[in-house]
Amino acid sequence: MPSTPSSPAYDLLVIGGGVNGAGIARDAAGRGLSVLLCEKDDLAAHTSSASTKLIHGGLRYLEHYEFSLVRKALIERERLMRVAPHIIRPLRFVMPHDATQRPAWLIRTGLFLYDHLAHRRMLPGSTRIALQRHPAGAALRPGYRVGFEYSDGWVDDARLVVLCARDAAERGAHIRTRCRVLRTERAGSAWHAELRGQDGGIRMVQARALVNAAGPWAASVAAQAEPERRARGLRLVKGSHIVVPRRFTHEYAYIFQHSDQRIVFAIPYERDFTLIGTTDVDFPGDPDRVAIDADETAYLCAVASHYFAQSVAPADVVWSYSGVRPLLEDEHASASAVTRDYQLLLHGEQGAAPLLSVFGGKITTFRKLAEDAMDQLAPRLGCRAPAWTETAPLPGGDIAARFPGSRAPDGFDAYVRERQGALPWLPARLVARYARAYGTRMERLLGGCASLADLGDEVLPGLYAAEINYLVEQEWARTAADILWRRTKLGLHLPMDAEGRLDRWLSERKETSA
Repeated sequence: MPSTPSSPAYDLLVIGGGVNGAGIARDAAGRGLSVLLCEKDDLAAHTSSASTKLIHGGLRYLEHYEFSLVRKALIERERLMRVAPHIIRPLRFVMPHDATQRPAWLIRTGLFLYDHLAHRRMLPGSTRIALQRHPAGAALRPGYRVGFEYSDGWVDDARLVVLCARDAAERGAHIRTRCRVLRTERAGSAWHAELRGQDGGIRMVQARALVNAAGPWAASVAAQAEPERRARGLRLVKGSHIVVPRRFTHEYAYIFQHSDQRIVFAIPYERDFTLIGTTDVDFPGDPDRVAIDADETAYLCAVASHYFAQSVAPADVVWSYSGVRPLLEDEHASASAVTRDYQLLLHGEQGAAPLLSVFGGKITTFRKLAEDAMDQLAPRLGCRAPAWTETAPLPGGDIAARFPGSRAPDGFDAYVRERQGALPWLPARLVARYARAYGTRMERLLGGCASLADLGDEVLPGLYAAEINYLVEQEWARTAADILWRRTKLGLHLPMDAEGRLDRWLSERKETSA
């Protein structure tokens, strides 16, 4: 592969702008390494924005004896709630129970383990409940009398990725979206890479180490980089979700046990909706073209209708999304039984440029995965800086410093009240949305604004020019889809033509600033 002495050189080239790639870029930049992250589409455009949006230990993994994975995830659950209280919040889950399901003693045992596998400071423990007297019982069919309640967390998954990338950039990393890595080649102690940007232009870069965090494409990236080595097998599993008008008004979520031994979540979502998912279906197709199919929709509707007093039909679905999980191949026949743990493979003899490939993983353990990755790579790069991300807030997450002694969500709620009092000219609901999405960074978004007029054009209902400009300039948003479906979820609340209108506004903005 041709290269020139003028090709930009980095310590680390990261391929993939999902949660693992962004997490590794952040960790590496914070250790003082020069980093280039390349993502062929938008940040979190694929698997990392298509999750069930939970920060959780994975209660069902206990059935597969994955105690180490569950403990690791439970530890991370607490840590992430501390460093990102704006985009991560506690959530109580209700599990209805009847005699056809797993026996009650087994569930109680599992919940006891879930409560005690890792030290728990922020969340209440599990308990048995009488559904007739519980707020969550009213939305269920009359036959459900007994249930169990436990704690986990909710996360805005796409914003988690963007904030990791933002933090990485502020620590010196270069983030390039819509930039495809066409080829990589090891040449002694360096990797040479050929990149194609959004404008079609080709450029060459060099890096001392290569990180393959390409998710569903990780096996093919590894095979191209090291064609002589047999690539690690991945099992691509499609997970789909549906969104329907809300089926309940309380703030609890549900975990439903189905007759096929799978579980389905029903989660309060975006104030007016219920999020239902997920499926687990082996996926042999192109991850760029993944979408829910009619069988998956029917499955999720049937599970929800089995429990809810108000049935759910395919015609009720207002939005759906699907993602491909790159899971480690193993002997399990069931896609739902394949481990969600990760494996890091480091290749390259001493003196040769290393390649670290990331296989598997789940969103809850992304920070630990990134730390483990850099603990392996840093010595190869002569970097002695220690791990640092365990207690470092993500951008906008430094809320606890404003309210010493508070715990999430108390600190976040106090911050919202404080901002609403300080910004009487801004609708309270908009203040709450800004706080949830941007945390303390909302103050940068608002800048010197002192009235609604200072926010500029209201391009779409509730979406002002000031927010759009912030997302373009600070968060790599380029299209209406980036803004309406990943940086925010405003697309659920807006008219059908909203995306087209916003794309036209963005195009005009670009022409004006050119």
